[in-house]
Amino acid sequence: MRKYIGEIGLIITAIIWGSGFVASAVSLEYYTPYQILAGRFIIGVIILCVLFYKRLKNIKKSTLIKGTILGLFLYIAFVLQTVGLQYTTPSKNAFLTAVNVVIVPFIGFLLYKRKIDMFELVGAVTALVGVAVLSLKLSAEINIGDLLTLCCAVGFAFHIFYTAKFVKDEDAVLLTIVQMVIAAVISWIVVIFKGETSFSVESEGLLPLLYLGIFSTTIAYLLQTIAQKYITETKAAIILSTEAFWGMAFSVAILSEVMTTKMIIGAVLILIAIIISETKFSFLKKKRLNGMFEKGDTRV
Repeated sequence: MRKYIGEIGLIITAIIWGSGFVASAVSLEYYTPYQILAGRFIIGVIILCVLFYKRLKNIKKSTLIKGTILGLFLYIAFVLQTVGLQYTTPSKNAFLTAVNVVIVPFIGFLLYKRKIDMFELVGAVTALVGVAVLSLKLSAEINIGDLLTLCCAVGFAFHIFYTAKFVKDEDAVLLTIVQMVIAAVISWIVVIFKGETSFSVESEGLLPLLYLGIFSTTIAYLLQTIAQKYITETKAAIILSTEAFWGMAFSVAILSEVMTTKMIIGAVLILIAIIISETKFSFLKKKRLNGMFEKGDTRV
């Protein structure tokens, strides 16, 4: 199990994020998108600081710098996704956000001259096709919302890439806390600037916001940061792309959305993408080698 700690952590993260689609849909009936971001990030900061306050005295300058970079990418990606959603369809928003899965390997190649793993690249493209089949409704129209969401995908790609890079040398918990503080500070500056400081205290809106803060933000991002210590950034992006599948699954289970053949095909493609990136078809190589050994034995 320890061997797959990264994969397990990211699958749980994707499941939590998938369930967050339902909570976000309900929250938007009571709060503005900017209020939701401010609320979920400040909840994350409070919980993490209460749980890990003893670690804060060991925080290093490098952690503060790296955490700040991650926090900026995190907020920029979220705000672009949220604003983009106001001008495009939820299905396009989900698909274009998932484009980050293909961008991640190219960041390493272009900025750090890293060789691209072809199995991971094929897996990334397959995952993207899966998300497209799962969520996209046919429409050739491109608008400002689509462009903003595409920019959000770049933001999330950089966040995933640099999380994997930074967590190798830093305390994952402290790195999560710093990025959460930065995202929360920016969120509240925006909320105050926009004059949206009046929050609804109705339980119907407060409960899903608490869910987003506790599970989709605190637990999910802590898990993501820790898990990325044990896995490559491209694999991480592929596994995190299953968020679209889990979002569909929770919508079917909780919001009574109808399961379609299109959804099943998309889910299967995402599963194939994970198998390609994880195994690199090593099981086929083993089978071929075993077959050769068996033939050799019969000759002897």
